[in-house]
Amino acid sequence: MEIPSCFLLVGLLSYSCAHTDFFTSIGHMTDLLITEKDLVTSLKDYIRAEETKLDQVKEWAEKLEHLTNTAVKDPEEFLGHPVNAYKLMKRLNTEWGQLESLVLKDMSDGFISNLTVQRQHFPNDEDQTGAAKALLRLQDTYNLDTDTISRGNLPGVKHKSFLTVEDCFELGKIAYSEADYYHTELWMTQALRQLDDGELSTVDAVSILDYLSYAVYQQGDLDTALMLTKRLLKIDPEHQRANGNLKYFEYIMTKEKDSNISTSTSDNETEQSNKTKKKGRPDDYLPERKKYEMLCRGEGIKMTPRRQKKLFCRYYNANGNPKYILAPTKQEDEWDRPRIVRFHNIISDEEIEKVKALAMPRLRRATISNPITGVLETAHYRISKSAWLSGYEDPVVEHINKRIQDITGLDVSTAEELQVANYGVGGQYEPHFDFGRKDEPDAFKELGTGNRIATWLFYMSDVAAGGATVFPEVGAAVWPKKGTAVFWYNLFASGEGDYSTRHAACPVLVGNKWVSNKWIHERGQEFRRPCNLSEL
Repeated sequence: MEIPSCFLLVGLLSYSCAHTDFFTSIGHMTDLLITEKDLVTSLKDYIRAEETKLDQVKEWAEKLEHLTNTAVKDPEEFLGHPVNAYKLMKRLNTEWGQLESLVLKDMSDGFISNLTVQRQHFPNDEDQTGAAKALLRLQDTYNLDTDTISRGNLPGVKHKSFLTVEDCFELGKIAYSEADYYHTELWMTQALRQLDDGELSTVDAVSILDYLSYAVYQQGDLDTALMLTKRLLKIDPEHQRANGNLKYFEYIMTKEKDSNISTSTSDNETEQSNKTKKKGRPDDYLPERKKYEMLCRGEGIKMTPRRQKKLFCRYYNANGNPKYILAPTKQEDEWDRPRIVRFHNIISDEEIEKVKALAMPRLRRATISNPITGVLETAHYRISKSAWLSGYEDPVVEHINKRIQDITGLDVSTAEELQVANYGVGGQYEPHFDFGRKDEPDAFKELGTGNRIATWLFYMSDVAAGGATVFPEVGAAVWPKKGTAVFWYNLFASGEGDYSTRHAACPVLVGNKWVSNKWIHERGQEFRRPCNLSEL
């Protein structure tokens, strides 16, 4: 039997290559809200102008209706009055022309002009796709079902926001365009469910079933694909692609049935097992994905009660630094191996706002260093925008740098500039190392300051849900708290890299995450943290 050629679905979406990266920074997205507010104000001005024009036309129509109703009762008597005759000539020669001009007057010029100007700063298709993928990422990371997201039942939200049938359908289409049939099925099923529940929509069941049946088939569930296709054909019996799919599905099922008869039960079970393996999330490039996502949810943390007892909070005088003897900082042990400490109330709200104000105009899509070429490039696993601030730019930045040096005891003159980052929709930075590994000998060669010996990370905002810093190798999780900072060494005293410091910034589920960090390098630490070859 010949396989019907009309089976394959064609791609239904296309996206432009332009890229504005709005979705990678909540801070920059707030500007879009202001733009939209301005457009709404302009739109209401346009509506008021149209209403005023319509009121004038309505007033004219009512006046003339009364006049003509009276006049046509006895036209000769009416026009026998010279004033009425004159006014008729005047109305038809002049006033109806004025009315015509009023009706033809375009009241939308101001609104259209404003919209045209603002449209230059609108997000593009790539931003919409990026935001959609962020929702799918949050769904997976935090084990959220489609109904929970669609109904806006997210932790920490003050005002619920719902997804319509159209929204769910678009999410499914974006997943489909990426050949992600797992998420296509989930969101097309949600769209169909809401449609079946009576929600009014411009999207019809035929369109949803078309995508859904194909996505299910691609995951090896032929029975369900056949059932969905039959449901589609009940609604639209002439649907060309569905008719082709139906013939193909029946052909495949007949072929499998014949094959099952000629094979043993064990072989059949193996075949069925292989077929169902295609169900579920797509294969992932990140080997520690499961562990990483569990930690993001607060699961799988490996701190035992015995080790927990050895973690303390203390007043810390920075090893006798004169500034902190009378006013020590609050230090808390977050983890033992690697040692991660948190400093509380270490940066003020005023300093945070100043740093954010300095960084905001310079925020650009965060980049990573390509381990092979060394070139800075954007990456799908780092969704944020960042800016770099030098100490000489503002006294606040200089004071922050000096504070880091005083507390850590390390020389920050060879450190990198203060990096400020704002995370976007579902913003994250998947597991990575801060230090250069042995297979990256030239990672920081151009800086001439050696490897990154330590990391200092400020949390400049609270996060309603998600956004933890996790260490998958050791099962540690550190949660954002505004005004605090965490610190750890990336290298042992021997200079060898500490691979247990591999860490990640979990996707932000709800909220706006601001951080800033200082990467401190080896040069200048020779006497501050002497090399110890006996210590790994």
